[in-house]
Amino acid sequence: MNLAMVFPGQGSQSVGMQAELAAIYPQIRETYDEASDLLGFDLWMTVQDGPREVLDRTTVTQPAMLTAGVAAWRAWCRHGGRKPAIMAGHSLGEFTALVCAESISFQDALNLVRARARYMQEASPQGDSAMAAVLGLSDKEVIDICDNASGIGIAEPVNFNSPGQVVISGHKGAVQRAVVLAKEQGARRAILLHVSVASHSTLMRPAGDALAENLAEVEVRPPKITVISATDVRPYKDGDDIRHELRRQVSSPVQWVLTTRALIELGATKIVECGPGNVLAGLCRRIDRSVTAICLDAPESFADAMNQEYN
Repeated sequence: MNLAMVFPGQGSQSVGMQAELAAIYPQIRETYDEASDLLGFDLWMTVQDGPREVLDRTTVTQPAMLTAGVAAWRAWCRHGGRKPAIMAGHSLGEFTALVCAESISFQDALNLVRARARYMQEASPQGDSAMAAVLGLSDKEVIDICDNASGIGIAEPVNFNSPGQVVISGHKGAVQRAVVLAKEQGARRAILLHVSVASHSTLMRPAGDALAENLAEVEVRPPKITVISATDVRPYKDGDDIRHELRRQVSSPVQWVLTTRALIELGATKIVECGPGNVLAGLCRRIDRSVTAICLDAPESFADAMNQEYN
């Protein structure tokens, strides 16, 4: 089969997301209602009404994005969408992929990502964490810039999103210095992101260690659909392997370019982004223009994805 499905992480959230889909597909609201009961607050109201600064809190964003991805998946399956041959997720999206591949239950995943968000926030030095996006430089140029900026703190490349787009993370001063150096080196754009945690940097190792205790307490089964790790760029195996990788990915770079290319090498010619927004679909097109990349973020694109011909 030529269909791969990918699941977005933090950064794809927006106030009002999936409202139009919910008006057509009841599985959307049903999934949010299930999550609200488990979380102890009205997640749908938070997503629909905001404000943005509340939705952007890591401890809200992570459960919201997990729920959004699972909701879109359930609507897709309920209305006759083809099952993909392979899946992958960007950062937090790996939890969503594993839920949809029936490796981890939705309830356990919600508890895990809520704990993950809290541990990440606790591991970030208060007021001294930052992330930045650098566009228009090679991976090596960004790596060298981070090395040069690291004399005043940690600055590391953590998301290799597409050719010419790398996200860096670490201590605020070092990341700010890296932004200056990137501009001096000719970056098309280098900007700080509105985040409060240094995601995927080595600063997050305590968060991964803490999450390991939660992972040890939940049932993790081999996925029924192949899921590619975006850290090691290989298929997840058994429960122990998944626990190990989910612990490690908190403080390891997201290799999205290599992951997307792996999906293509395994036969994917059509990639569907399952969740709000179209970030991953856009990245997929920049990585390989021969691939058809579609998102499920609105009724029109959802219908387009459903009407595609899949092998």
